[in-house]
Amino acid sequence: MVGLSVAIGRFIEALFWAILRVAGTVATAVFAGALVLVVAAVLIRRWRRKRRGGR
Repeated sequence: MVGLSVAIGRFIEALFWAILRVAGTVATAVFAGALVLVVAAVLIRRWRRKRRGGR
């Protein structure tokens, strides 16, 4: 019975770490995507200002 309890505990622990790892990966991807969008918006604004004559 103790062996089963240890196995279940290890399974839960592995599941917990897997969930945290996926959450970290998703958070990193979302952050990187947001950063790319912000940089693209800034570059597009600068490019449009240059084309309009520097206003």
